[in-house]
Amino acid sequence: MNEAALAPAETIPDVLTTPHPVLRLRRRILITGAGGMLGSDLAPVLAGAGFEVFPRPRSDLDITKEADVAAAFHDVRPQVVVNCAAFTRVDDAETEPRAFEVNARGVQLLAEHCQRQSAQLVQVSTDFVFDGEKGSPYQEDDVTHPLSAYGLGKREGEEAALSAPSALLVRSSWLFGLGGWNFVEAIVKQVESGKRLLTVVDDQRGRPTATPDLSEGILALLQAGAAGTYHFANRGEATWFDFAGEILAITGETGVRIEPVASAALARPARRPAYSVLDTTKYETATGRPIRHFREALAEYLSRRARPEA
Repeated sequence: MNEAALAPAETIPDVLTTPHPVLRLRRRILITGAGGMLGSDLAPVLAGAGFEVFPRPRSDLDITKEADVAAAFHDVRPQVVVNCAAFTRVDDAETEPRAFEVNARGVQLLAEHCQRQSAQLVQVSTDFVFDGEKGSPYQEDDVTHPLSAYGLGKREGEEAALSAPSALLVRSSWLFGLGGWNFVEAIVKQVESGKRLLTVVDDQRGRPTATPDLSEGILALLQAGAAGTYHFANRGEATWFDFAGEILAITGETGVRIEPVASAALARPARRPAYSVLDTTKYETATGRPIRHFREALAEYLSRRARPEA
């Protein structure tokens, strides 16, 4: 991404009642994992709001490497660090050591550098830190109990992040966006390849979330001066089976049948929570912003996907 377009160095005059405007420096934000699905949407959202944004993809900044992290902090001198870097292949995380390195130890490195430079760390986490046994929407202070290595690593990352001053932890769920592979793409690609029978899990329930909406949510929390733990997810609950049905309905695919299947029948290496719906009341109260339904966000995603030039 062209930093020149995202990070102009000039200051912005605040319009005051005094005839002598006061110059306000743009806050400098370092985004790790900027080449990923969330990071690629977040960078332009923050830049558009007037922040001085420094997006760093993994090729430029590996958060598990002390030298990379130290160099980024030296070069950027960030006041805010938003960590979008994550190992998100849930099943692979069961046996891949790098998953814990990225999701836990890498966050610890960022937190240590944020402490030294008095920078705020914004850590993005997941509904998979919960075990799904509650049966009602999870609030921020509910006890975590991850079922998988991925969830365990993300919980360790949460604890590391919250050790930094004024840290902001944002949990979200079931992300989809144009900048990376996701469930929507998995469904659409199968249909485009000619499949007319799809088998989809129907015993996991959560809140699908569009990365542009999550990006706006992170911006709103930063503008509100928030710290601590918040949940953000698009409104509306669904199973993966329900979600697939919404995708087909919006795309107008009438010749495709979806067959429900139990999670146990798939025998995946990692266990998933059966119910991981996140309560977003705290976010909406703190920011004063309502959250739109995932169907609206999904329709927008599919429209943009069909017309990438728009």
